[in-house]
Amino acid sequence: MYHSLIKFLKSETGAVTIDWVVLTASVVAMTAISFYQIRDNAANMDVAAGNAVAQEQAALFGE
Repeated sequence: MYHSLIKFLKSETGAVTIDWVVLTASVVAMTAISFYQIRDNAANMDVAAGNAVAQEQAALFGE
């Protein structure tokens, strides 16, 4: 019984799988965070561009 427990604890079978799971989870998390940052910044740029076009249009056409 004791020998089986020591053999189990020393075994590295499946260790690579655990590494890949952790690596994949971190890549997915970073991708999700990046997506939300890009989405928020894109929305801000959209508003800024719209305001700039509206100001230019008002200047050109006297509105």
